Amino acid sequence: MARNVDWDCDRHADPYECADAVVVFIPKLQEYGLIVHDGGTSSLGIMFCPWCGKRLPESRRERWFAELESRGIDPWEDDVPAEFQDERWLGER
Repeated sequence: MARNVDWDCDRHADPYECADAVVVFIPKLQEYGLIVHDGGTSSLGIMFCPWCGKRLPESRRERWFAELESRGIDPWEDDVPAEFQDERWLGER
């Protein structure tokens, strides 16, 4: 899985732009996804490794939204603090 998440293309800096990039890891949510190559940054969340079938770590998506809500932050309307843009917020508890 790591080899596919860490895909390095000599022509594309962004994995969403490279047709050979298949999997993405989203640090702030601690989740993996299969990249949807439609010109955007969409991915389909996965719970198991597509190659070996091993269960992947649990996503922190619900906890991320709950933590923002507890602080009165609407991620769709408000500026999300920098520490919530990556995995730093996970170390706060």
